[in-house]
Amino acid sequence: MLKNPVEKNLILEKKQLTEGFYAGCKKTRGIGIEFEKLPVYTKSLRAVQYEDIVRLMLQYNNGDWDGIFDGKSIIGMSKDTAHITLEPGSQFELSLNPQKTVSEIKTKIDKYNKETAELGEKLGISWLGYGIQPLSTYKNIKIIPKKRYALMSSYLPEVASKPLVMMRETAGIQVGMDFCDEQDAMRKFRLALKLSPVVSAIFSNSPVRNGKLTKYKSYRALSWLSTDNARCGLVSPKIFKKKSCFSFADYAEVLLDVPMIFIERPLECTGAIPVRNLTFRQFLKCGYLGFSPTIEDWELHSSLYFPDVRLKSYLEIRNHDNQRSSLIPSVPALWKGIIYNDDAVEAAEKLLEPFTYRDFQNMRHKAPKFGLDFSIKNRKISELALELLNISMHGLKNDAAGDEKYLIPILELVKKGFTPADLIIQKWENQWKNRLFELAEYSKLV
Repeated sequence: MLKNPVEKNLILEKKQLTEGFYAGCKKTRGIGIEFEKLPVYTKSLRAVQYEDIVRLMLQYNNGDWDGIFDGKSIIGMSKDTAHITLEPGSQFELSLNPQKTVSEIKTKIDKYNKETAELGEKLGISWLGYGIQPLSTYKNIKIIPKKRYALMSSYLPEVASKPLVMMRETAGIQVGMDFCDEQDAMRKFRLALKLSPVVSAIFSNSPVRNGKLTKYKSYRALSWLSTDNARCGLVSPKIFKKKSCFSFADYAEVLLDVPMIFIERPLECTGAIPVRNLTFRQFLKCGYLGFSPTIEDWELHSSLYFPDVRLKSYLEIRNHDNQRSSLIPSVPALWKGIIYNDDAVEAAEKLLEPFTYRDFQNMRHKAPKFGLDFSIKNRKISELALELLNISMHGLKNDAAGDEKYLIPILELVKKGFTPADLIIQKWENQWKNRLFELAEYSKLV
């Protein structure tokens, strides 16, 4: 391995690669959320560009937020309980500290949506609870001035066809769940990966793109299928084997063989350094351009890995389209009802036991187009989804926090075999007569 005496926190042994996972083990059962939403100009419905979204962000800051910068460019704000960051296409992302209940999450997001809606109205900006920009495409959405995104925009189109759609056009909801030890983490990780294609289908909410009805119920999920197969998807077939003994070390082994995109060094040295045709395993063995791998390099590399469920110091469940206000709390509620109830975990595992890794891959590729309207092994996915929601409802009722009410809107929809996208498609073809402003009004977050 090449060694640079200036570098600190060098990786000297493999066990360092899993220390962050072990450090995440905790007895709490918090629920984290990352909530992205789409800004559009109210009069044209085109995507709001960076300069205007920064103007709104600075006005939203009432003095108790600290700026987050990339060089001299502002890319977000933070305070003790939350932070707001800009995604590549100026999507607004609110990340909340873990909460005990879904009610607490709802209260905070409702307040945030109300405040930003009132400010947006003054500036001619509307916010959409929808999974993809309805009119603008990546070709006319400028990327924000962040080094990381510029390097990703250069690398990802070399390996797939739709990464710029994912980066610049889409908005989703991610949920964070705690684990108490390695065994608990791996059991929940395995279950969440199995559930992810079905849950993605349940929350399909992006059938209209570029001003037109597409052939997909979740165009956002489709874009993830064509982002980078080496760093997206279901992690490893090994997880899906019966009696799987997948571990923190196994997850690290998967990450070691993912191609790198870049490393960072202090600006006085070189700043961001693009990397091509090199896995982290090779970097660990031979170094790169005289630089040796550090823990910071590993953390950066891990953050550039985008599976449907990502292992961090918690489980990050990633694959939900953004939703209208009434359905936003349904996303964390579904996961809380299953992941934090032992009986629900066991019931969900039993329900999914007949399916193999290939079946889940098949689900993942069918869900973007068909939503809940397809079958695997003669099982209707709509029926499977309904059973999972009922399992979650039972888990929430046993929790005594009253969060089960937030599952009711999506449960009632799935009982009819519908996803949010199905309602939009019906309205688009009938009441709305293909009028985009009707979709924007329907999806507006206030």
